[in-house]
Amino acid sequence: MHETSFLILSALAARPLHGYGIIQSVVDLSDGEVKLRPGTLYGALDRLADQGLIGVDREEAVDGRLRRYYRLNDAGATALAVQAQRLHRRASVAERLLDGRAGLAGGAA
Repeated sequence: MHETSFLILSALAARPLHGYGIIQSVVDLSDGEVKLRPGTLYGALDRLADQGLIGVDREEAVDGRLRRYYRLNDAGATALAVQAQRLHRRASVAERLLDGRAGLAGGAA
């Protein structure tokens, strides 16, 4: 799973959001490191919907424009949980390997 998809699914884990809400949530979740452009976001939302991981929660008109809210479905929650566990295992391995380097502090860099 790409980082963008992971962050979008994470943003939708707590509640349904509209596009701008997802963009803002991704910025927050990534500590400002990932800033999605609308074209990137909506392409990813289409792919996630095609994969059966998200769906449209509702639509509402705001200032004459249609605002669509997306929600994480059960398949998306499962995929997000699996990916989070996978990333956690990978990070744990990296941390153990880095801890092993601590004993090499006096060695060459």
